[in-house]
Amino acid sequence: MSNRSWYYAAQGQQQGPVSEDELRDLIARGVVTAETLLWSDGMAGWEKAGRIPGLMSGMPSISPAGPPAFDGGSAVSTGALSAKLDTWPYLGWTLLYVLGQFLVVITPWTAVYLYRYVIERIRVPGRPNLTFTGQPLDIWYVFIGMGVLTYVGFSDRPILSVISLLGPAILGWMVVRWVVTKLASNGEPLPLRFEGNPLAYVGWYLLLLVSSITIVGWAWVLTAWMRWMCRNVQGSRRELVFNASGLQVLWRTLVLTFGCAFIIPIPWLLRWYSVWYIGQFALVPRTAQPM
Repeated sequence: MSNRSWYYAAQGQQQGPVSEDELRDLIARGVVTAETLLWSDGMAGWEKAGRIPGLMSGMPSISPAGPPAFDGGSAVSTGALSAKLDTWPYLGWTLLYVLGQFLVVITPWTAVYLYRYVIERIRVPGRPNLTFTGQPLDIWYVFIGMGVLTYVGFSDRPILSVISLLGPAILGWMVVRWVVTKLASNGEPLPLRFEGNPLAYVGWYLLLLVSSITIVGWAWVLTAWMRWMCRNVQGSRRELVFNASGLQVLWRTLVLTFGCAFIIPIPWLLRWYSVWYIGQFALVPRTAQPM
């Protein structure tokens, strides 16, 4: 028996490494079947166990190494994301989210329901039936903290002012990291993770606040921040990118802001802006690791 190590896919996630003895035991117990995706060093990519010559009876010896990123076994599809948001339901969930921020106690529910509504209406190339599996009580303390900060910002005490300034950035990083891990496709969890450094996230947040002094510069900072976040979403053979330019973000945000001042156009402008923004994210073949 060689010392070859194997990786296998179970419930949409990469498992392993396991030794050949362990793999044989998994096959005997029916955990690994002919349809299970496997990878070991020397293979070009993930392959079904039943298609690997001699696997069920005997396995050749190849030294172990790390596997390529597992992407659920689907073909690598690329292209832009899209969203189909209904005007009035989307407005309703958004207003409930804002209300939750002020009432604080219901924030975990209003936030999660808004995330779920939007995410389940996003179309991702190669990822049918995208869903959000997060629950309100998963990180309830984070959402409660965000609601509390709504009121802390009104204080004139220096220490509370600092907390209200940095708090949203730290909590925002925790929410992003949690949301990424709670995505699923066709009922199977996606092996995604957000590896962005929390200090870097806070730095981008502060830079965005400072850039608002320039009136227009914030749009370019926001665009760069989105691209940094995309580079730090790992766990897929495809890389997430943000294609919008600073100018595009700027003029559309100005249209949204001025249009909302008239109140009546708010439902349509909110939907228009959100659908466009989601459509600026796309999946491309991964060519480099995030910095």
